Amino acid sequence: MSAPNSRRSSRPNRFGLGFLSIAQIFLLLAAVIFANYLSSGNHVRADLSRSADYSLSSSTVNFLQGEAVAKRERPVKWIMAFRRSSPFYDRIRALAEEYTRKSGGKIELEVIDAIRAPDRASQFAAAYNLTLIRDLILIDARPDESEPIITEAETGSPALNPHITLALAEEMLTYAMDAKGQRRPDAFRAEDLLTARLVEAIEGKPRNFLFLADKSRVDTDGENSPWNNLAATLRYRNIRLTPANISDLTAIPEGVDGLAIVAPKYDFTEAEIATLEAYWNAPRAALLILLEAGQCPPNLRIFLRSKGVTPRRDRIITKSGERITTTTRGNFSEGIPFLKDLAGRAAVFEGASSSLEVRENADDLSVKKIAPTPLIQIGDGFWGEADFGKNGDEDKAGVTFDVIRDAAPPLHIAASVTRGAENDDRFAAETSRMIVIANTDFLDPVRQRAENIDFLASSANWLVRRDSLAGATPRAIGIYMLPLLDTQVSFINRLNLVFIPLAFLIIGGIVFSSRRA
Repeated sequence: MSAPNSRRSSRPNRFGLGFLSIAQIFLLLAAVIFANYLSSGNHVRADLSRSADYSLSSSTVNFLQGEAVAKRERPVKWIMAFRRSSPFYDRIRALAEEYTRKSGGKIELEVIDAIRAPDRASQFAAAYNLTLIRDLILIDARPDESEPIITEAETGSPALNPHITLALAEEMLTYAMDAKGQRRPDAFRAEDLLTARLVEAIEGKPRNFLFLADKSRVDTDGENSPWNNLAATLRYRNIRLTPANISDLTAIPEGVDGLAIVAPKYDFTEAEIATLEAYWNAPRAALLILLEAGQCPPNLRIFLRSKGVTPRRDRIITKSGERITTTTRGNFSEGIPFLKDLAGRAAVFEGASSSLEVRENADDLSVKKIAPTPLIQIGDGFWGEADFGKNGDEDKAGVTFDVIRDAAPPLHIAASVTRGAENDDRFAAETSRMIVIANTDFLDPVRQRAENIDFLASSANWLVRRDSLAGATPRAIGIYMLPLLDTQVSFINRLNLVFIPLAFLIIGGIVFSSRRA
């Protein structure tokens, strides 16, 4: 009698096990729903790409969280009209969604696929008078929705409202000449373009800098020339360079946001200096001056000296053993608001550089409310060699620091100058601003460094009073080509089409046979 009882007691309680399984599934489902509910409002986005390709740069984030965007009553409307088949679709959409997230709801994004939603695409094209033959993002930053979408251009033809801009997909791709002289894709600069178009839409027009072409000497040949790199850097900051001759001007025209003097070779006449002086003494003047090493025309030097910055006729060098190095190394100054993201970081300028004498806190300048400030201090071991290159390639072993003729540390390669009550909020908007950099070789793409472009971009934004756009600029996403021989391509094709499927077939056959056995 004991054996049957023991067998009966060993039977599983199927009802209890079933109930327990249902309860576990229910609790697991409730936990998943509860976790999703919590994460919907409390989550952290992580960009795990190697170069943070899906994260916005600090300059863009600063602008999105600054007054220009944060204090808008009407959100900026973005309409992304992209085909899903576009190779840029996923990246552009992720980037556009990041703009909306960082703006705190001040940017509203709508995505339209002309193939999947032809009715909405037609409605959008008709409203903005567009032909959807290219992938684009339209940015509508009209302060009031009642403003017309289509206005009349200066030529009398219909045009989009100045607060509506377009960012075309093909403009996000930059090109360069390869070793064979062929034009190939070089980098993907979507964030640069989108931020520039956003700034332009909010402001209504690009800022205009006059480039004094009759006084400057800068290489303009080739797509990657120093001139094109300078113009592109400013264009991505929504600043347009317009060539002009100061010899033809008796006064700087109204509507000009600044002057650019790049690698000046020819000196200014007294009348031209008077025009420059009158502009500097006017409210909201802006001067960007890039000097070649050791070369500054006399009258321009006098003008700069009166503002507390004197370019020296020297070459910044250092010596290690018998080797002379002209690549200048230093650090960005701390305590400068528009350089807050660069403060204390290393600054490396290749090529030729000269030093600047900066008369910071000079009494005679303080009376005139002129405040020069050094921006980059050169590191220890460098000095300003006054006789560098005067005797050709003379005995480099004999080049030593001359306490009388050479410039001793501390040395500076860049400086800013303000005129007016910069620290008084009531009058800060009316101040004049100037940036002087004693190096032009950093514009050469071969010698270009990311920190130099960040510095130039932040300086340009500070000049036009876009302090919120200061910071590290977007990094171009490089396009790389993998060189493969024909035999390697053939092996990869055989591997993908034959060997890998065959391996899976064999594994499947082994698993199937083992289960039947």
